[in-house]
Amino acid sequence: MLHYLGYLIFILSVALAAGGVVLSSRLRNRYRHDIFSTLLYFQVFIFTFGFYGIWGQVVIKAFLSTYISAELLARFSDIAMLMGLPFLVFAWLMLIRFSFGISGRKNNNWLVFWFLLLNFSIIIIVGYIIAKTSAVKPVSLIKDYFISMNFLYSLIASLLILFPLKRRSIIHDYDRKIIAPAIFFVMASQCTPLLFYTSQTYIAIIFIFTFFAGNTFLPVYLNYGTLLSAFTSETTKDLSFEEFCKKYEVSPRETDIVREICNGLSNREISDKLFISLQTVKDHTHRIYIKTNVKSRVQLINLVKELKIL
Repeated sequence: MLHYLGYLIFILSVALAAGGVVLSSRLRNRYRHDIFSTLLYFQVFIFTFGFYGIWGQVVIKAFLSTYISAELLARFSDIAMLMGLPFLVFAWLMLIRFSFGISGRKNNNWLVFWFLLLNFSIIIIVGYIIAKTSAVKPVSLIKDYFISMNFLYSLIASLLILFPLKRRSIIHDYDRKIIAPAIFFVMASQCTPLLFYTSQTYIAIIFIFTFFAGNTFLPVYLNYGTLLSAFTSETTKDLSFEEFCKKYEVSPRETDIVREICNGLSNREISDKLFISLQTVKDHTHRIYIKTNVKSRVQLINLVKELKIL
């Protein structure tokens, strides 16, 4: 039963990782802002660690346990986990840089230098302890490192977003009050199973699921949970209506519907004027909302009015 559950969690892990990267890439391509490039790098690094450092342990134990001794298997597994930690460090760095950017702060190259120096020094110390000391279990040491550093950097990221510099946050206050605690909640949901983990398979499965699901929060929320009007106005302020529709891949028929929505027509009136069914109007309208990242016709009208393209 646990084997089938493991296969299911692996498939979900692949789907969640692919979804997070695709959504982050879509944000970067749509808004052309540095913070979305940083978010994409965060997704790439965190999920690389997830597959190399976490799922890699599962693969090593599943395929090598019958061919090498338990002692050699444990040593090989520890080394593989240790080599996966740099991906985790770069993921945390990208999370901090993302928090700096979205809270209106400027990223500092010296901060990057000291961050990497500190964390790689810690990794070297952890590796030295694993190599020289048999009294400490490597898995416990790496687990404690993950919990403590994940707590620290998630807390820093949450506080940076929650308290922007001189009110220069580039997202709305409402979104800040959701994103900041959500980052901390994701960290807590990942670390809690590890506090009870020794070698139990079901706890490992819970941790893996919360790790992959939790790290997709940011791209999912920024794509579907908020209206990024600040970025929209920056990237489309000089566009004509036709260029605006082309940018958001709005089809010719959808373009007609956008025009009529902005003219104040109801769905029934648009249906009658364009000689299409009411359901077709609703379907087109729903796709328009997704493409332009709005939730209602009021937001769509306000977006078009802000851009002064009609």
